[in-house]
Amino acid sequence: MKIIIGGAIAVLLGLIGIGVWFPQLVAILKGVVPFVLLLGGGLALYLGFDELKDTWKNEEGIEPGSSDSAEDKDRIKDLEKEIEKLNKEKK
Repeated sequence: MKIIIGGAIAVLLGLIGIGVWFPQLVAILKGVVPFVLLLGGGLALYLGFDELKDTWKNEEGIEPGSSDSAEDKDRIKDLEKEIEKLNKEKK
């Protein structure tokens, strides 16, 4: 019940505040909206370009995340063997 009363008071004060400071609210929105559009547009461009790069990789037959060379795979196998050896020695 306290939460409902607190929420109702907050809504009432918010409506009064918007009525009293409406010109200042509009001025803030005039400054914030272009900035938000700029950031949102930049993020959309970045994500779109990243998706386009993934599409190009798939068209070339390269799976995303499969850029391991033969040397890397050999190194991973060697390290796995070494880990197994150390685990056996530990027991």
